[in-house]
Amino acid sequence: MSGAAGPVGLPAGAVGRVVRAAERDLPALEERRRLGREAVAAITAAGFLRHFVPREFGGTAGTFSALLAASVTVAATCPSTAWCATLFAAHGRLASYLPEEGRRELWGRSPDVPVATAIMPPRGEAVPVPGGWRLGGRWDTASGVDHADWLLLAARTGPPDRPEHRILALPRADWTVLDTWRSLGMRGTGSNAVEVAGAFVPARRSFTMADLRRPATRDAGRCHRVPVQLAGALMFAGPVAGAAQGALDAWSAAAVAPRRAETDQALSEGSAQIAAARLLLERAARRADEEAVTPLLVAENRRDSVTAVRWCAAAVDRLFHAAGSHVHRDGSAFQRYWRDITTAATHGALGTPAAAAEYADALLGPAAPQGY
Repeated sequence: MSGAAGPVGLPAGAVGRVVRAAERDLPALEERRRLGREAVAAITAAGFLRHFVPREFGGTAGTFSALLAASVTVAATCPSTAWCATLFAAHGRLASYLPEEGRRELWGRSPDVPVATAIMPPRGEAVPVPGGWRLGGRWDTASGVDHADWLLLAARTGPPDRPEHRILALPRADWTVLDTWRSLGMRGTGSNAVEVAGAFVPARRSFTMADLRRPATRDAGRCHRVPVQLAGALMFAGPVAGAAQGALDAWSAAAVAPRRAETDQALSEGSAQIAAARLLLERAARRADEEAVTPLLVAENRRDSVTAVRWCAAAVDRLFHAAGSHVHRDGSAFQRYWRDITTAATHGALGTPAAAAEYADALLGPAAPQGY
């Protein structure tokens, strides 16, 4: 175990190498339905995996702003690559809530450990046994799982009247990847199902969602002292914002004459929406890095992340319908971005009703029960 801190942030040169690896990976990405080894190696070398790993284990304990900037940059070329890179970083932050012995088992040799998750909703069955749990079942989607060394899975534990949403960490030998990922977009994320057949998970490799209310570790890093929910939606929104910029660039490069008022308006208003979405996310990241945490701040960040994704999806969808038949053809770069954004925007973490209710509750107080 290393006591040295990793490099600050995600260096621009290393992120640029991720972009170039992603460019080379694009021709085979969608048919393969997972990232190539070169892209994963570049993601690792750039520092994504260690970005939120505690410093005591050689990690960076980095900032949300640095991760957002890197995510947007990569997604402008390949949204699937950015999605996996960003979530590998975010999963390191989540794994920081493991007990000390569990963190040591995970990161004792290196902070550059790829971790996948399938934690919402909880599935499978976790039966208490001496020293931990016996876990079995199937979980439907785990982005980047083909390249993961560890997997965080969620199951219900505890008595029926006090159920717990428990997260359990399993090494690679304990699960099987099922070839299930067939999606309209984000095809390269390899978000396959996983199956576990009666694996023993010791208590040192487990925590509950309730534990997320406390600081993750004694580490001084800000990212481990703020609630997970403060930047939860932001982790999914960053790749969408970058994808929207990539879509805008691809649309402009492939624009077909003659111009029409409809296309001019779609371009003008869409580009403004995409730029505004980026500003919302940058503000949310700064707040997560710097501001005093309150329930209202958490709700504002979720509101802004969800709104930014809606703006990006609406702008790109309008451009798609204004573009004409050429974007429907195989090989259209713009179509690929449109498919990726359309798929990513449906992720449960980016749902509008829950974000709106949380914001209204934080600002106005909980709604009174309705009745007759």
